[in-house]
Amino acid sequence: MTLAEFCVLGALLLYLATIVSIKWTRFRIFDNSRPRDPAFFEDALAQRALGAHQNGIETFPFFAFAVLLAEFRDSPQRLIDELAVLFLIVRIAYVLTYLGNRPTLRSILWSIGFALNLGIFFMPALKRFLPV
Repeated sequence: MTLAEFCVLGALLLYLATIVSIKWTRFRIFDNSRPRDPAFFEDALAQRALGAHQNGIETFPFFAFAVLLAEFRDSPQRLIDELAVLFLIVRIAYVLTYLGNRPTLRSILWSIGFALNLGIFFMPALKRFLPV
């Protein structure tokens, strides 16, 4: 497996960790028979964790597809790996700013992550201009 493919796994684990962490820390009031109970998410931190989790679900498919497309279309693997690692680092920072209630910085990080994702996605189209 390539480093970028491990980053895909990392992105998956990251969005799962955002919701698991809040459910684990508040396990005494979490009712597994009603895992989506709105009352559980009334706390501000729980709401932000849910928002970060949902955004991770929204972001993951495009990232995974972009990495696989770039690899299958024989783009420079080192560049794919570098951009994927940067994307994962930005996503971790994004989750932390989401949980820390820093909306402006969160939006900036989301935009950077999206730009990195676009870079990976369009790499096959631009590979003749990229270093080998």
